[in-house]
Amino acid sequence: MPDSEKKVILAVDDMNEVLISINEILGDMYDVRLVKNAAAGLGLLNKEKVDLVLLDIEMPEISGIDILRDIRHNPALKTLPIVFITSNANKIIVHQAVSMGIAGYITKPFAADKLQAKVAEVLEAAK
Repeated sequence: MPDSEKKVILAVDDMNEVLISINEILGDMYDVRLVKNAAAGLGLLNKEKVDLVLLDIEMPEISGIDILRDIRHNPALKTLPIVFITSNANKIIVHQAVSMGIAGYITKPFAADKLQAKVAEVLEAAK
């Protein structure tokens, strides 16, 4: 499938290893964009059409919850599907994220098949 027809997935995580894993797992099926911080992620979202965001919660400077809040307050992005990929399984944080309309929550370390299945499920539901 030509890249122009592939769904665009933005992965935001401050750890290179996680970004590399996401790209290895999803790169053949999707146009995966990788950024290491919130500012870069928000900048890309304001310039390009993205179909799904994979977002870490715990990042320096701006947390994933703060990014999610910014996205949900932007009329052009408020329905954009967001899946958290994080090592934070705190029930309060999970509840807060769910109440803000996330499409899913995957804990690290994640299995390739689980990530592929969640991405496919979320993109299908967003059609």
